[in-house]
Amino acid sequence: MATPLPLTTPTDEELTRRAQAGEAGALGLLLGRHQAPMRAVALSLLGYGPDAEDAVQDAALTALRRIGDVRDPAAVGPWLRAVVRNACRMRLRADRETPGLDGLDGLRALDRTALGGPAPDRPDQIVDRHAMRDWIWGAVEQLPEQQRLVLMLRHFSGITSYQDIAAACEVPVGTVRSRLNQARARMAEVLATTADQTHIDASTLVQESRHEAVATLAAAARGAGLPREIADLWPRDSAMIGTFAQPGAHVHPSPVMRRILDKGVRQHVRHVVASRDITIWEMDVTNPVGIEDPCPATLAWVMFRQDRRVRKLRVVFPGPPRRVPVLG
Repeated sequence: MATPLPLTTPTDEELTRRAQAGEAGALGLLLGRHQAPMRAVALSLLGYGPDAEDAVQDAALTALRRIGDVRDPAAVGPWLRAVVRNACRMRLRADRETPGLDGLDGLRALDRTALGGPAPDRPDQIVDRHAMRDWIWGAVEQLPEQQRLVLMLRHFSGITSYQDIAAACEVPVGTVRSRLNQARARMAEVLATTADQTHIDASTLVQESRHEAVATLAAAARGAGLPREIADLWPRDSAMIGTFAQPGAHVHPSPVMRRILDKGVRQHVRHVVASRDITIWEMDVTNPVGIEDPCPATLAWVMFRQDRRVRKLRVVFPGPPRRVPVLG
């Protein structure tokens, strides 16, 4: 005769409802409980090897973001296995590169809420404003910088293709894949051990960074000094790297911004991704009519920070290879 479960053992339905209410620990228990059947699905579709493990890690990250989509909490097990099957199918589509972490719409809705816009009302977006979001970002913060950057680009920004990420990081595509696999594995470990801890306030970090982006662009457009609240953001030792850098020379971002503005090009903040020492500002770009060397329609500022100040800035142009606009 089977030993009855302790009365205090929560059911799948109870854990799912608690997770949907924003309890990070409940979701951690839920994922741990279903890890074996999730892995079994991946193995049945992909066979033994790193692809199966990667698919399970992708599915776990997706579940973190989409737990609010579960309509029948008692059937969360089949839902999790379906998420794994979907992750496996995406890996089998060799001609497509779709990020394994869904919910970018929720992140962008969070940005709108931080700016005073209408609050999102989907369950996963409600969770996104509370403990679950902070739990995920707390785990992201614990990744080494190189792993954190590729994960932030792949899963939280609009720069999602391996080629674009490789260009942004100035490394081969194979290195991007390797760092992503390491980051996902580390994320799974960290999430499993930090569910009940106090986490960073991710929404405040994004809100502050968006304010910095808007204030920086506005000050540059005025041709005036930076406002006091962001004056320390761009110290004298801030330097361009990558596309606009000059070998052997220190190039501060300010004159680069000035030359872009002098051409009549304007940038508008579309999306912000922020951790404590890596920040990504995605921009929509408008060019003046008749400009000979227009900027691409979108670009991103990838910033590496120390003590909140920008130490290095790389401007990234997502999409097919293109000629970088001449600023001189």
